[in-house]
Amino acid sequence: MTTDDDRPAPFGRTLCAMVTPFTGSGALDLDGAQRLAERLVSRGCDGLVLSGTTGESPTTTDAEKAALVTAVREAVGDRAALVAGVGTADTRHTVELALAAEKTGADGLLVVAPYYSRPPQDALEAHFREVADASGLPAALYDIPARTGIRIEPDTLVRLAEHPRIVAVKDCAHDLLGTQKVLSRTGLAYYAGCDEQILALYAVGATGYVSTVANVVPDLFRAVLDAFDAGDTGRAALLQRRAIPLIEPMMAAGLPGTVAAKALLGALGLPAGPVRAPLRDADRETTAALLAAYEELVADAGRAQA
Repeated sequence: MTTDDDRPAPFGRTLCAMVTPFTGSGALDLDGAQRLAERLVSRGCDGLVLSGTTGESPTTTDAEKAALVTAVREAVGDRAALVAGVGTADTRHTVELALAAEKTGADGLLVVAPYYSRPPQDALEAHFREVADASGLPAALYDIPARTGIRIEPDTLVRLAEHPRIVAVKDCAHDLLGTQKVLSRTGLAYYAGCDEQILALYAVGATGYVSTVANVVPDLFRAVLDAFDAGDTGRAALLQRRAIPLIEPMMAAGLPGTVAAKALLGALGLPAGPVRAPLRDADRETTAALLAAYEELVADAGRAQA
């Protein structure tokens, strides 16, 4: 799969980091997951990341992760790529999750750098190679040092790009120079993992995005990429800027993106449910502010179309 200008796009270009819906009691809500996935795909997402950070992977069991892939595949069929988050702080456990994801029908893997132990770059490289060797699925490496405590350095990514199944990066490193260094020296597909950077990274050669905000506005950033591809860079920039009043409270106001996304989905009557501890659900005031930002964005889009 490629974009119009032949950028590598192993998992599509418009991906949502989907929340994992739970019931009111905190159990996995597979029916809700199917309904949410269907909405996301029907409104513009050509890929879904399951059991990533936004999907609360640290607090879901291996069995729940497998059940989620199976249920979502049943709901969306082959209309979207399913990328399973399998990264843990333990190489053996990560390999086990990768094999399970392959068995349950995932199209690819999202493998975060091992957190807390902060391995040096040679050990980090060995970790990713072992995981990529273990299954037949293509893998995206997740570079998010603010959460893991360790950067996947650009030179390490350049070496890892030689592996036939390491095909992409989810980029949350906030290092535009490093990103361009890897893009210029490899064929890796880059996916913006920070919603405020979607257009900036796309403009320098990224493939697309993995968005948390897309849980509530799945067609928003697709319109940004479509405008850019059509040569209307001014409109692409305008659409990206219009999203900032929602991106900021969802992603940059000290509230975990999962909490914000679930609060807003719940306010809109969409599948979400509570978050699992140690996260805490958003309070009423925060939810009201998120809903107001969402409603203003929708109204602004309506005025623009008129």
